[in-house]
Amino acid sequence: MKNLSVLGSTGSIGTQTLEVVRENPGLRVTALAAGRNAELLEAQAREFRPAFVCLMDEEAAGELKVRLADTDIRVLSGMEGLLEAAAAEEADIVVTAVVGMIGIRPTIAAIEAGKDIALANKETLVTAGHLIMPLAKERGVNIFPVDSEHSAIFQCLNGETGNRIDKILLTASGGPFRGRTRKELAAVRPEDALKHPNWSMGHKITIDSSTLVNKGLEVMEARWLFGVGVDDVQVVVQPQSVIHSMVQFEDGAVMAQMGAPDMKLPIQYALLYPERRRMTGERLDFWSLKALDFEKPDFENFPGLSLAYEAGRAGGTMPTVFNAANEWAVAAFLRGRAGYLDITDMIGEAMARHRNVEHPGLDEILQTEAETYQYIKDRW
Repeated sequence: MKNLSVLGSTGSIGTQTLEVVRENPGLRVTALAAGRNAELLEAQAREFRPAFVCLMDEEAAGELKVRLADTDIRVLSGMEGLLEAAAAEEADIVVTAVVGMIGIRPTIAAIEAGKDIALANKETLVTAGHLIMPLAKERGVNIFPVDSEHSAIFQCLNGETGNRIDKILLTASGGPFRGRTRKELAAVRPEDALKHPNWSMGHKITIDSSTLVNKGLEVMEARWLFGVGVDDVQVVVQPQSVIHSMVQFEDGAVMAQMGAPDMKLPIQYALLYPERRRMTGERLDFWSLKALDFEKPDFENFPGLSLAYEAGRAGGTMPTVFNAANEWAVAAFLRGRAGYLDITDMIGEAMARHRNVEHPGLDEILQTEAETYQYIKDRW
């Protein structure tokens, strides 16, 4: 029996994690945490019967407490509750599927409590990888990547201990606007950007995928997960999303992980590692697969990716500025307060005016986030 604490259980990754739990005897949920969706969290709590649940929103948590009054499930709230869920005594592995930098503190709490991490919150490593990875090593904690690309790299590296990586080939679909110019992108509306050609994801990550900002975040995440330089991660556009990523070794051999675009595969692999267990769903049919195409990413019309490399090379607090500016800009775009091209413009402006701190602690990272939010709020 493996006990799970799922942080972000009502989001896209969280709900798919619970689908994996349904299909796999031996996985049990001991804690669930979410933002403010009391109705869905109630349904999850009644189905999986965790010891306790948490909602970050205090008012929604009060509503949930009433909804679950006929059960013995404890209802917690706020960051304090989220940290308790992350360090839940019975949990063996913590799925960190919350969105944004709010995931840093619970990830640290889980590692300090000796819990393995199924990492779906890329912002944690993007902004605090220099704190997270040494702490995980010190505590003997495993970090299993849940992003399809990082899971693919992790799988390609199995059995290759001691063999030198020449480069990581991080694949990207290119998003729904591949091939468009900035002039054509100027008129993009939220409903257009939310139509990803291959993957079903939450709103923010879908927008990030369309701007290639998500791929930039993944470049910085890969740097910490696999101990390589930012420029050792090469983005390759693979429009069919069949090859999820590759590793080239120093002898020139390239290992690739392939499969249908289904997030349940990397989730299940992270939860059951090293076991591969049968999973329902689509399989690749090589007789009907017409082609595998590869392209260079378009840095000119999608500058979010080049800004990510710039932030990753700078290190320090610059990745936090990149991430925080993007979070605010995407939220503004989804609310109709900013245009599509404003997203990367905001990121570039915030980075240009930032004074980088080379080795920030957690407080400095969170302060940089707050200052970036305020700058963009005032500017836009």
